[in-house]
Amino acid sequence: MSAISSPTVTLPATAHEHPVELPAIGQGTWHMGEGLAPRSDEVRALQLGLERGLTLIDTAEMYADGGAEEVVGEALLGRRDEAFLISKVYPWNAGRDSAIAACEASLKRLGTDHLDLYLLHWPGSVPLEETLEAFERLRQAGKIRRFGVSNFDVDEMAALHALPGGKACAVNQVLYHLGSRGIEHALLPWQRARGIPTMAYCPLAQAGELRRELLTHPEVLEIASSLGITPTQLLLAWAIRPRGEGAPRDVIAIPKATRLEHVEQNARALEISLTEEALARLDAAFPAPARKTPLDIV
Repeated sequence: MSAISSPTVTLPATAHEHPVELPAIGQGTWHMGEGLAPRSDEVRALQLGLERGLTLIDTAEMYADGGAEEVVGEALLGRRDEAFLISKVYPWNAGRDSAIAACEASLKRLGTDHLDLYLLHWPGSVPLEETLEAFERLRQAGKIRRFGVSNFDVDEMAALHALPGGKACAVNQVLYHLGSRGIEHALLPWQRARGIPTMAYCPLAQAGELRRELLTHPEVLEIASSLGITPTQLLLAWAIRPRGEGAPRDVIAIPKATRLEHVEQNARALEISLTEEALARLDAAFPAPARKTPLDIV
């Protein structure tokens, strides 16, 4: 089966890289490599995702203490060029020299010589100037092509943007799903005004009670049924929806899946366009906050 033609999100050009089109749904790897599923299932799920057009793969040195990176490396053996590969550095490893060592360790676990995107996992005590210096050294050495951040709220993004080199930040990866819409008030508009796409982690909510509440909510069930899709697909299609007619997509959802049927469902969610009625009903059932709220982090 050929890869599904998918809606995309554009990472803007930088001084050193051309613009790149990425699928609006990628693949997350949080909790992979922890023994929660057979490693062979995790590897095959990532490979099937590549085949179905989910070519963005996101991981981190934090996930299973590098174990998830090893799973990704196995999945990409002999097919590295098929993926847009992202990893993340711990805040305490984000120093002038420690970030270099951390990136090299990630590259070794991933079995590759470069990352397409390297993220600071969350704000820490290391000065951002040091992290930016390390990221630039990694870029010059060909070990990363772009850098970005994760779990940055609007004030932290503004501080980063004001630093020399900070405007080259490619993305901000944050928690975003139908039950957690706080970023819509200030952070998303700020990033849109500056052409910085958002990556939505846990787009189906973190596994547990909240996810069950979302996926079994009467409105979610009724809307999904009326559209002939699953509740999971509805939530993914909602997360990556365009903001207004003719507006470019600028949110990439990165759900994790280890079951092949879930990978297939995630890929098919790229084909779904939600009606204005469906969006209005979801807005009514899960309204966005009317004022700034603290950034949701898990």
